[in-house]
Amino acid sequence: MASKHEPVYQIFSFQDFKSSPDPIYEPPSQSLAPTAAPIVIDNGSFQTRAGWALEEREAPRLLFKSVAARSRGAARSETQIGNDIPNLEPLRWLLKSQFDRNVVVNFEIQELMFDHVFAHLGIGSEGSVSQPIVVTEAPCNPLHCRQMMSELLFECYHVPYVSYGVDSLYSFYHNNTQRSVQPPHTGIVLSSGYHCSHILPVINGRFDAVNCKRMNVAGSQSASYLQRLLQLKYPGHLAAVTLSRVEELLHEHSYIAEDYQDELEKWRSPEFYEREVHRMQLPFSGKVPGGSVSVEERHERRAQQLRRLQEINARRREEKLLQDQERLDRLMGVQELLEDGLLDHFHKNLLAVEQGRHKLLHSDGAEGKTEVSELEHPMDEGDGVALMDPDFPEDTLPEKPAHVQPVFNMAEYHQLFVGTERLRCPELLFQPSPTGEEQMGLMEALQYVLARYTPEQQEALVSNVFLTGGNMLYPGMKERVERELLAMRPFQSQFKVTMASQPALDAWYGARDWALEHPAGGEGWISRQEYEEKGGEYLSEHCASNLFIPMKLVKPLLARPAEPSVTMPTSTVPSAATTVTPALTSSCSAVTADVSMVAS
Repeated sequence: MASKHEPVYQIFSFQDFKSSPDPIYEPPSQSLAPTAAPIVIDNGSFQTRAGWALEEREAPRLLFKSVAARSRGAARSETQIGNDIPNLEPLRWLLKSQFDRNVVVNFEIQELMFDHVFAHLGIGSEGSVSQPIVVTEAPCNPLHCRQMMSELLFECYHVPYVSYGVDSLYSFYHNNTQRSVQPPHTGIVLSSGYHCSHILPVINGRFDAVNCKRMNVAGSQSASYLQRLLQLKYPGHLAAVTLSRVEELLHEHSYIAEDYQDELEKWRSPEFYEREVHRMQLPFSGKVPGGSVSVEERHERRAQQLRRLQEINARRREEKLLQDQERLDRLMGVQELLEDGLLDHFHKNLLAVEQGRHKLLHSDGAEGKTEVSELEHPMDEGDGVALMDPDFPEDTLPEKPAHVQPVFNMAEYHQLFVGTERLRCPELLFQPSPTGEEQMGLMEALQYVLARYTPEQQEALVSNVFLTGGNMLYPGMKERVERELLAMRPFQSQFKVTMASQPALDAWYGARDWALEHPAGGEGWISRQEYEEKGGEYLSEHCASNLFIPMKLVKPLLARPAEPSVTMPTSTVPSAATTVTPALTSSCSAVTADVSMVAS
């Protein structure tokens, strides 16, 4: 007879990755030349990446989370940045970021980030940085935020040149260069990061900022949603479902369903559930209380408990005998008073005997509670019967088995069954409504953006649909976008969807490539002289930058002095009555003041 095969469970453990502090690198020799090599900083809301633009094989040397932790009242030097914090969860309430969604607003934290980057890249110049800086910024970055960033870099660090660019456009530029696509590039970029997602149309190598779209749904919303689902599902493990573990679940165990409704129907099958559910094992202690005690020690402990119980019962019996003897003596004395005819003394002593009896009853109940506490060690189950019988024989106690089986499996109790949550949380990018967000999903917003162009322009844009950003790393993302585009576009229309080679890092690589091809001082760079002449919000445009729309200052109109009215002599009474003269105005104001004084 063939035995049935047991289902194969997928049990995973949380890695609980702990970061180590970033090393301090030696500056390369090219950075000390008269034409210093630029420093490229991908200033992301989830992770910061920094390094030198030296050669095409150069990788970012620093990768750390964009968070800082400093206790209230602590010195500036005691601030922990990124990888200096080995475990984020104990300090979660202290963490601060320079971002509000995807825009830099806290420039005190941003300055700490720059200090960390420059110090660990080996820049030891005091009070200044002599290398050009390439910094990424958000699409359609507010002018005030760029002005504060330029002021920080030029005034605080005295950098010679600064260039700003959009991270997803740098990634688009880098991948088009790798695929040998001839410029000018035309396409549409779907970018999703930690706080926001963007749809950025690019026409003839220039970013069309008028028709771009931003959605406030990205990785942080998916992580928060997954954390709430698991905490509601496992209320006994609230503290164990931390944000760091939830992010690990999203990055390592989630996926995008090509057809969301069909995939949910598959999860209704018990066989599919048992095969696809991921059991996440939480750390726990497998020690059973008393499990390491030998049989001889157990018997010796029980014998000591029995001896202590017998001593307690013997002491209680002696004390009760003494109390009964004392009460009997009092009653005998009361009886003698009654026989002698001393009724007054008889009633008084009888009342005292009754009060003593009530006190004795109360004291017996209190002694029963206090005497049990004299046991130094907790009793085993079933030993308490010896309190009722002092002559309870030791040999009649039942033997306990040497190995006690637990009521439930401790390892299984500390497991999180992650089933449909694997696809429900990433689905927020396409359907944000489960979290209460009243906004379009990614593909609905893409359709809205495409509708703003002519059919010929739409054909050119969808021929190069580019996916980038850390939130695009889910398996099945490209297939889902292709399926949605197939349903969206006209019958037999052509389109092409391309995923970035490294969605999370290509922004830095694109900025590095751009810096290598455009030396400092040329197109796309802002010099200190231009900063002083044109203001901090000035932007030198290039193929991966925002559009520069100068701030229009409306000059206030100067108020014209009031012209004195001219009284024209007329013979009619109404016209004379409608003329207001300064003398009449002053007299009216004087009368009003007099009336107010009288009223007061």
